[in-house]
Amino acid sequence: MTTATKNIIHKLQTLPDDMVNEVEDFIDFLKAKHYKSFSKSTSEEGNIVEEPKSLYRAAKGTILYIADDFNKPLDFN
Repeated sequence: MTTATKNIIHKLQTLPDDMVNEVEDFIDFLKAKHYKSFSKSTSEEGNIVEEPKSLYRAAKGTILYIADDFNKPLDFN
């Protein structure tokens, strides 16, 4: 284990749970952003890297309806 890894683990242990969740999300973001280069380096070690999930159509079905006057100008008077 590298010194940097040990430092990160020590810092994680001092964070509140909600901040640890943010760190985990950020790690997932970095893995997705650098998926191709990251998967090559870790596959050599035998680790499995998850393929990033697509967000295409992630909000499908969340809008129940659009009002008929949606495109009308707002009245600020």
